[in-house]
Formats: sequence, structure tokens, C-alpha cells
Amino acid sequence: MMPKAIIVGGGIGGLTAAIAFHAYGWKVTVLERASALSEVGAGIQISPNGMKVFRALGIEYDVAENGFLPEALEMRFGRSGNRIFQIEARRAIVERWGAPYLHLHRADLIGVLTRTLAKRSPNAVRLNAVCASYENTDQGVTAVLESGERLEADILVGADGIHSNIRRQMLGEDQPNFTGNIAWRAVVPMDRLDDLPPPPTACVWVGAKRHAVTYRLRGGTLANFVGIVEDDRWTSESWTEQGTREEAMADFAGWHPILTNLIAKADAHYRWALFDRDPLDRWTDGRAVLLGDACHPTLPFQAQGAVMAIEDGFLLAKLCSDAPKDLDSALATYFETRQPRTSRVQAASRRNAKLFHKATPLGRAFTYGPMWLAGKVAPVAIRSQQDPFYAYDVREEPLR
Repeated sequence: MMPKAIIVGGGIGGLTAAIAFHAYGWKVTVLERASALSEVGAGIQISPNGMKVFRALGIEYDVAENGFLPEALEMRFGRSGNRIFQIEARRAIVERWGAPYLHLHRADLIGVLTRTLAKRSPNAVRLNAVCASYENTDQGVTAVLESGERLEADILVGADGIHSNIRRQMLGEDQPNFTGNIAWRAVVPMDRLDDLPPPPTACVWVGAKRHAVTYRLRGGTLANFVGIVEDDRWTSESWTEQGTREEAMADFAGWHPILTNLIAKADAHYRWALFDRDPLDRWTDGRAVLLGDACHPTLPFQAQGAVMAIEDGFLLAKLCSDAPKDLDSALATYFETRQPRTSRVQAASRRNAKLFHKATPLGRAFTYGPMWLAGKVAPVAIRSQQDPFYAYDVREEPLR
């Protein structure tokens, strides 16, 4: 009989895991609490290590169809717009790291994953299905829904995000640490931006106690803005709450017109407080296992949070396929393999928060001066900083 996996959560990590489990011969059920699989308007960066997973699942070109390939990776000063460094992307990225670097609208990625799963495993997704708890049994694990329905499986994957019910049962309430930063995000059609479009790059704009990131989506027809500000006046972690245009403009007053124009032309200005969490010392309880933000939520300063969930889902399915009769060993190997990597990514994201927010002229000179020089005479030195993240290929992880 086919082994069964219940995946709690229909986000990027959960859907990737479902496609991977199905590819490895499992019957999958995705329990999603929402009434539809959708994403609020926001961009996402998929680096080569994530694209390698989609290649393995046979959907690389579907994912890339509505994306945007940045011409370069660059850093600029937020107020003047002066460039600190710029390194070639596109072909250079593929040559160095083995896959493209892509900018996507989150809704487009969710759409590809949803359609792929529906085609390969019809009716795998159950909407309006809230998994309230789980119970380990001699035969496997049981998902207990809020409705009272009980579903049995060989494994239950908690891919239910930063406020995970599965993690809460497994490990209790977490104690996140407020970083003192709030994040703004907005998506704007390019045709609204007149003669002030963001560059066709993945661009970090740095400044005193704040920074911004801009890039393009959907073949270059949309501009994505993310702004991070050191501020404690807003402490909600919700992904869907909105601030006002005036508040966002005030946070970036005096910054380059490309950025203020983006803020001014946006219809909606979402904001949320950024909390950090320490790495967990376990991700499993019997046949229940965590994935993605449920076990290693990551600050956005390395642009690796979603990609870590994508890697998680693929490796978990691969390991469980290799040992369908020894799932305890497979889950232990999953944790031992993934926890060190995701912890390194979490740490790198914390470091970047400080790197991007230098407040004094001396701090900026000592930080960005060497970057400027490296960009001129040794761009490979800048690229090499990303090798631990982008060169990684989860497909090559040994099964034992």
C-alpha cells in the first residue's frame, strides 16, 4: 500500500513538500485552513539553490515563466542612489551556481505549485480544514481537525507557518525576540512609475537605521518594494495588516526619488514587526515533523526563508522514500541535516540586518568602502560570499 503523508499548511513549503512526496510514491493530503490557496501581493526571490529543487520536481520552467531574471545584484546608498557595487547576474549566476536567480510574485509561485499538485494528485488539497492537533499511534499518526474528523497517516508534516499549531503542541508556546525593526512592502505596476523605475536588478539600498530592497516581477511589469526601519511603534507580526502611505513616506523621507515614488504610487502599504527566534533543538515528535517557518522562521535580510522551506520539503520526502519502513531514522536524519543549515541562514540574516543599517559616516566608510573596492577589482570576492547559500544542492545530500 502507498504510504500516506498529511501536510498541514498549503503555503510554498507545504505545497513543495506535497509535490515531492507524491513524486517519491506517497499519497498526500494537504490540509489548508483558508478557503482558497492564494497569496497577498508581494515579491519573492528564488535563488539557485531553490531553483534546483524545482528542476528536480520537473517544474523549473513553469516557475520561471512569469518571473524576472535580474540583470545584476547591486547595493546603493539609499539617499543619494550612488552605487556601492554591482555584479553581473543572469548568465554569470547560472555558470557559478548551476541554476538561475529569479524574482517572482508569490501568488504566481503558489499558482504553479497548486496546479502542479492538482494535475499530479487530484483532490489532494482540502480547504477550510484546520488541523487542531495530532496524536501519535502505533501505526503512525492521526490528524485531529477542528471539525472532529480524524485522518490517519504514516507521517504528519507541520508546514503551518510562523504561528504553527503543530509546533505549539510539540514544543509549547515560543518566545520570539522583537528585533526593533518593522518591515514595509508594496507592489506597484511599472507603468505608474513614469521616469523613475527601479533598476532591473536585485538592489539593496542602505542607510542609517533602515534599508530598502527593490526588484521587478512578472517579466518586469511590476515593481516590488520592501523597506526595513528600526522602530518599535508597531509590534504586530501579521503579514496582512496595512499602514498608511503617509507613514511609509515619513520613514523614507529624503531617500532617493526612485524609492519615494514607489511608495507614493502604491495602492496598499503592508507592514509587520520583525521577530527573531532561536534555533530549535528538535523538529519532531514521533511521526509529526516540522518544516519551514514552523521550525526555523528567518528574517528577510538574506532572502532565503522561502527557499529553506523548499529545500526542507524536498529532502524530507527523499529521506522518507528511502526508508518507508524506518521513518524514525529518516526524520532524525532530516533534522540532523537541515537544522545546522537553516541555523546558519538565520545567523546570516541577523548579520545582514546590521550590515545594511550603518548609522555613522565612519561605520559606512569601514563597511561599504571595501565592498566598493571589491566590486571594482575583485567582484568574485562578493560572489563568493553567497557560495554557502546558492551553491548548495539539496539533491546531493546523502540519505544516511
